[in-house]
This record gives sequence, structure tokens and C-alpha cells, in this order.
Amino acid sequence: MNTSRRRRLLAAGAGGALLAGAVALPSPALAEPGDDAQVQVTVDIEEIKEPGVLAMSVAGDSVALSEGGSTLLVRQFVGTLPTVTVTDTRTADEVPEGAAWAVLGSATDFAGGAGQEPIGAGHLGWKPRLIDGDDNGLVSEGEEVVTVLDEPTQPGNNVGLVDQELLVSTFDSGAVAGGEYAVNADLFLRTPADVAAGAYTSTLTLSLFE
Repeated sequence: MNTSRRRRLLAAGAGGALLAGAVALPSPALAEPGDDAQVQVTVDIEEIKEPGVLAMSVAGDSVALSEGGSTLLVRQFVGTLPTVTVTDTRTADEVPEGAAWAVLGSATDFAGGAGQEPIGAGHLGWKPRLIDGDDNGLVSEGEEVVTVLDEPTQPGNNVGLVDQELLVSTFDSGAVAGGEYAVNADLFLRTPADVAAGAYTSTLTLSLFE
């Protein structure tokens, strides 16, 4: 081998040795077995905002009438409607423009438990009474409804609770939103003096409308 070629081979070998040495440099140190590393994870969860609602509740599901104030011609049985509460948890912005709500009531005929002739719903009357919640005069109880045996106390109100009669209402739902309003009513059943004895049952249905 001539001297010139031998020098080139030695130079190439030296370069390869240097390259190999560069590849073999130490890598960064790793964590020792048993060491810990922690990462904090956070999240911001917003409260779910449920929309408000307009709802009605009744303090009881029955009322027993008892005799009181009867005359020689008319027997009368009286009691108090369980408290009806209208709750509105809406904001004014959630109420449709121009909305108004009302609670109406109507009764079925009184059916005799032993086959007696029924007593028509027209013999049952009421006098609503707002008892809590109205501080601004925007919620009002309904007018008295008397029975078919009575002279009217308001034009045409001697019909009893045959059709839907007003218990409580507002003409502006938005103005009273966010409030709670309680009402009851004096109930009175008036029958002829010769009504058949026995147990009778009627269903008084209350409905909330807006």
C-alpha cells in the first residue's frame, strides 16, 4: 500500500472514531425508581341555572263540612277550603309579555253513599279570602259565589260551583313574579230542609292557568 492511500484511510478511521464518540454522549438522567411527580388539574364548574316555574299546591286533599247556620227552610253545612298556595319562582324576564295567571275551581254533584238522590253542585258556594303574599295589590281573591238557593250578592253569582269560578288571580304575571301567594275560602253547602240523610261526596277541582 502506498503512503498516500494509507494516510487517507487513517484519516477516515479517525473521523469515524470521533463520530462514534459523539453519538455515545451521556443522555439526561431519569427519575430514580420510587420518585413522584405531581400535576395539578383544575376545573371551574358553573352552577346550573334552572328556569323558574309557576306552580300551585294545596295544603290538604279533603275537607269535611259540618252543619251550622241552618234555618227552618234551608240546611247549611260549612267548612274551609285547605290553603292554596301559588308560587312563582320566575324572574320578570322569564314571564311572557302580557301574561296573567288565575286559579279556578269547580265541583261535581254530591253523590249519595247509600243511593240517595245527588245534591247538585249548584248548592255549593264559596267566599275566597287572600291570606298571605300580596303587598302591592296586584293579586286578588275571587268574588263570592252563592248557591242556587240564595239571592245573588253580585249580579248572576247565585250559581254555585258548577262551572269554573275564580279563586285567586293577577292581571300581570310579570309584576308579581318571584312571589308566593296563599288563599283559602269559606265553603257552604245549602240544601232544602227535607234533604235525605246520609253521607255525600263531591270533588272540587282546582286548576292553575296562565
